[in-house]
Amino acid sequence: MAFLSDDDVERVLVVVAHPDDIDFAIAGSVAVWTDRGIEVQYCLVTDGDAGGSDPSISRVEMAEIRRAEQTAAAKLVGVTDLHFLGFPDGRIEASLDLRHAITRVIREVRPQRVVGMSPVRSYERIYASHPDHLATGEATLSAVYPDSRNQFAFPDLVDNGYEPWTVDEVLLTVHTESDRFVDVTDVFDRKLAALLCHVSQHADPARMEPLIRDWGMGNAAAGGLPAGRIAEAFRAIDTNPF
Repeated sequence: MAFLSDDDVERVLVVVAHPDDIDFAIAGSVAVWTDRGIEVQYCLVTDGDAGGSDPSISRVEMAEIRRAEQTAAAKLVGVTDLHFLGFPDGRIEASLDLRHAITRVIREVRPQRVVGMSPVRSYERIYASHPDHLATGEATLSAVYPDSRNQFAFPDLVDNGYEPWTVDEVLLTVHTESDRFVDVTDVFDRKLAALLCHVSQHADPARMEPLIRDWGMGNAAAGGLPAGRIAEAFRAIDTNPF
């Protein structure tokens, strides 16, 4: 398999279910990539309207809050283009409608690399396997192959100027078989700051730093990085072998 180096990548599209999913899993990698001059855009399937724990906040208001939090977090790691698809939080299915929506964004952004969520349930980290995450991961992979490259898939997209696009590589987050590790030690402070932008979701913000640092050091060890380093982990998939 021929995987991409960052030097081969001009554009990256990150597709996740909820605001804050990116910042927990890959904001450090995003900072590394944007620092190297790679354009990164976000695609968020929901507005996270089912999040938070304060019943006095309406779901419409929560969606607005979470959009604003994600927009602020994105700026800290060099991202200004966000695509919110508006699907209902907590009720995501890997439907044709979702595949169509993600395919449209892929054809608009035209990325060499797509970062998506794993569609494989992890029994060791059940929180990572939220049903919305699994469905978003499955729909993203289906949008990458075959939908976004097939001119006969969703012909209305071509009619509206969204020409087919072949993605070269997918990186899956929180996969049970990670094989790509990005050293984010030098940008860890920005990753943490991005995560802490999601004020509405953190009942105990002080626990975030040791939790995320511990996860990152575990990833670094799994990837063979030196002691004390922090990493984010992915499963790499060659999606354009021809």
